[in-house]
Amino acid sequence: MEKSLALPSTSPVQKWVRQWWPYLLVLAFLVLFPLIAALTIDDASAVQEGAGTLDRLMQRAESGYAKFWQGMIIQMLILGIFAMSYDLLLGYSGILSFGHAMFFGTGGYAIAILIGRNFNWPFGLALVAVVVIALVQSLVFGVLSLRVKGVYLAMVTLAFAEMFFILAEAGDFRAYTGADDGLHGFPVPAYLSATDHRTRFYYLTLIFFVAVFIMAKRLVDSPTGKVMIASRENDNRATMIGYNTFWFKLIAFVSAGVFAALAGALSALYQVSVTPSMLSVGRTIDALAMTIIGGVGTLVGPIIGASIIQLLGYWLERWFGSSWTLIYGIIFMLIVIFLPRGIIGTLRGRKVGARD
Repeated sequence: MEKSLALPSTSPVQKWVRQWWPYLLVLAFLVLFPLIAALTIDDASAVQEGAGTLDRLMQRAESGYAKFWQGMIIQMLILGIFAMSYDLLLGYSGILSFGHAMFFGTGGYAIAILIGRNFNWPFGLALVAVVVIALVQSLVFGVLSLRVKGVYLAMVTLAFAEMFFILAEAGDFRAYTGADDGLHGFPVPAYLSATDHRTRFYYLTLIFFVAVFIMAKRLVDSPTGKVMIASRENDNRATMIGYNTFWFKLIAFVSAGVFAALAGALSALYQVSVTPSMLSVGRTIDALAMTIIGGVGTLVGPIIGASIIQLLGYWLERWFGSSWTLIYGIIFMLIVIFLPRGIIGTLRGRKVGARD
């Protein structure tokens, strides 16, 4: 009788906790980071002056190294969103795109133009417009690009991205895009200023990051995500089973495009600047590098890859000056050689006893 009343060892709650506790732990740290930074990063005397007052702690979080490291994490989260979006293409659908920066740059330019002096839209409406623009853009170019495969697909996406890059640099649209100079100092709403309200912008970025991660994870864990993975592994076999893999790849393409545009919009708001480099192939290579370093097809891996690249870029530039890119290239090469599945991919492979 007692056994029948006992909870099973694999209850839904236990399964949920076992699956999500690492994410909840990281989320708790990110939520508390501004307060932790205010308490620990700066000198103790200033902490004592503001002890016992949450408002004073939050004010301390808006200054000095606490503010600086919040900015570092903001950039990690933005790059993490961008890298996750690319992983939906390469890692889960097998789509090698050389034009993913097109969506990142579109999001940045769209938010800058719409809230700028030409249109002066409110932030909420401009953000909705960014999503709609990215949705239409990714849908149109997805339908056109996904008709081909392999290297041809990569070249088509590169061509589309270069088209937008050239348009952004063109002098004909200087009034809107700033041409090759880009747009700088456009009027960001005062309550969203990352300079004056760093902690507020930090939490805004964190909310977007968590929302994108949940949506991406729900997608890859859903039946649709399983078909995406099946098409990545063997597109012909998935087609023979009865799935029209084109539509599943299009779902991944559109989702990745919208997420990348949101990352671009957040980056533009944080930097208060957009330039044609946001649309360049180099920005796509950055996403590819983040995905490879962290682990292709892991979703968490690209986030870790984005964090590593952001921190490496900062520390290597401080230590080695202008030659930091050479050191970064050597480190990247060593990771690819000794961790071919990326950091998370290698750890998961060892956990299940896989052999390289």
